[in-house]
Amino acid sequence: MKSIVILGSTGSIGESTLKVAAALPEAVRVVGLSTRTKITRVLDQALQFGVRVIAVEDVESAREAETLARPHGIAVLPGAAGVAALAALAEADTVVCALVGLSGLRPVLAALEAGHDVALATKEVLVSAGELVMRRRAAVGVNLLPVDSEHSAIFQCLQSPVLQSACVRGAQAPDGSAETRVARLVLTASGGPFALRPEVDFERVTPGEALAHPRWCMGRKVTIDSATMMNKGLEILEARWLFNIPVAKIGVVVHPESIVHSMVTFVDGSTLAQLSVPDMRFPIQYALTWPDRLAVPMPVLDLAAQKSLTFFDPDETRFPCLRLVREAAETGGTLPAVVNAADEVAVEAFLAGRLSFAGIWRMIERVMEAHQVRPCADFDAVFEADAWAREQTAARL
Repeated sequence: MKSIVILGSTGSIGESTLKVAAALPEAVRVVGLSTRTKITRVLDQALQFGVRVIAVEDVESAREAETLARPHGIAVLPGAAGVAALAALAEADTVVCALVGLSGLRPVLAALEAGHDVALATKEVLVSAGELVMRRRAAVGVNLLPVDSEHSAIFQCLQSPVLQSACVRGAQAPDGSAETRVARLVLTASGGPFALRPEVDFERVTPGEALAHPRWCMGRKVTIDSATMMNKGLEILEARWLFNIPVAKIGVVVHPESIVHSMVTFVDGSTLAQLSVPDMRFPIQYALTWPDRLAVPMPVLDLAAQKSLTFFDPDETRFPCLRLVREAAETGGTLPAVVNAADEVAVEAFLAGRLSFAGIWRMIERVMEAHQVRPCADFDAVFEADAWAREQTAARL
């Protein structure tokens, strides 16, 4: 029995994680849940799974939640500090981080310091502070397991015990690490709603059109990032830290069917891919049950019914976010944190009707150009760069 805390349990990844837990009642026990403001839903979840402690990040919502939770004997931890405290809950074995953006960084650090494994769906944690997080994880000797379907696919392709251990624990294996055996990682991208529509005028795209993802049901921020392909850029940076692979050896292909979730090409020329129907329960379950696989009723892929799979290179002229993230990766230091923060503010502005769709990447580029890059010497440098980028982006709207 593995005890888990779910940070962001009322979001799409959190809800899928609860479905996995419900399907594995003898293997997974939920002991903590968090939300930002959806107190009615998180209390319903807590009652369903017998959870005795929750965290509510929004302080005002937390006060209301305390009143509602008291008759049920459920403790409420308020604010960002409460979310971090929940991540360090003593009875937890694994913390699933499905928070939005850099808000996941402090809870992830708290979970690591408490000696918990972390199943990470919040890619921005590694995008902004990958070197520091992986260094901290290595110091405490726990596992950082990918939940993104693409990174889970890569992890599953690295089936050698030596390679998997080296990747998860960030250790150099005695007979060679993933870096020496892997020629290339290939992240697949659905292409969102626009990759197959060259006639679309990005200046006129509405939030409704950008949120109409053809394959995945995700949160609003992630869905817009899929439409701009910023999500693939962020995943390149995430893969760089998770698998100890240089950014130059990480590629992207558009795969509209979303059946092949990513691929690994090894130095001998062989390529392995992980395939399944597009359902986030697959990577979530693997993160929670690794290194085992447990039988559950899940949809099985029928390749004959699928008939064909297509792949093509992304058009980085139409989707410049890929180029911007690679430039940030090459520069390093605080620039990836700046890109991530600028993207969050720009996406919110687009959803609010204050910025055009194409304005998202134009804004990110302007903020990048204005930033004086500094080394990521500590976490304060990351948070300072994040705050600077948010202020600069907001000021340019």
